[in-house]
Amino acid sequence: MSARTRNEWVTAYAFLLPNTLGLLTFVFIPIVYAFYVSLHDWNALSPKVFAGFANYKELLHDSLWWDSVLKTLLFSVVYVPALYVLALGSALLLNVLRGRVVGPVRTMFLMPFAITSIISAIIGMYMLDPRNGVINHLLGFAGIGPQQFLGSTSQAMLSIIGVILWINIGYNMIIFLSAIKEIPRDYYEAAEIDGATGWKAFRHITFPLLRETSTFILIVTMIGSFQAFDQIVVMTKGGPASATEVSVLYIFKQGFELLNMGYASALAFVLFLIIFSVSIFQLKLLSKRN
Repeated sequence: MSARTRNEWVTAYAFLLPNTLGLLTFVFIPIVYAFYVSLHDWNALSPKVFAGFANYKELLHDSLWWDSVLKTLLFSVVYVPALYVLALGSALLLNVLRGRVVGPVRTMFLMPFAITSIISAIIGMYMLDPRNGVINHLLGFAGIGPQQFLGSTSQAMLSIIGVILWINIGYNMIIFLSAIKEIPRDYYEAAEIDGATGWKAFRHITFPLLRETSTFILIVTMIGSFQAFDQIVVMTKGGPASATEVSVLYIFKQGFELLNMGYASALAFVLFLIIFSVSIFQLKLLSKRN
């Protein structure tokens, strides 16, 4: 190996080292430790007592846990496609805008993501207030009566999905917009000569060339949907009547409210396996399509 090649390798690994250490410290080591804790009966105060796979046997018969998993799956099924479509549509809209309006529109999309998720969730909660919320006032202009939103067992989950969409559309829109800007203009000029404009240009040029970006956004968004927590805690705390108690919130309650750390660790490790399996399946599926 030449000195130049060796220096390039050293430089490359030097840049990778901080992220690698971060992944080891905050991802892989906690996963291993969570599995270790899951094999014990522990309340975070007294010493750990080895229990084998008793916690895993218990979760198999925990109907509340599986209900939370089902709510998480429903959340993901609605949230992921909606975010993908809205982010891509917003990027296409912003791509065709010209002049001074581009800056304010881009800021409007990014502002909910730029502030902390907790503040955005609080703003969304006030917007959905059944008495004085902006959304009910707008519905009133359309002749629709006031809705309960977060206070309704049938509307609470959809309301939370709407708020989280509002928060995250801007970030994913920027990713799509950057990918669209990278597509050579020559492709569209050649398509115009053949009469392929508008929808045909999007279908045969833009959308196929966004496949790698789409794969990234779909997988990352899916993982994020399984980890939804902070906005739900702020807006509903899992209510009303546990209608929004997703898996991460159930794990949090088991671990930090009931102090069942061993059982909570087992639930967390199972959730990790579910997310990992779904991510691999999604990656394989999208790769085959590509």
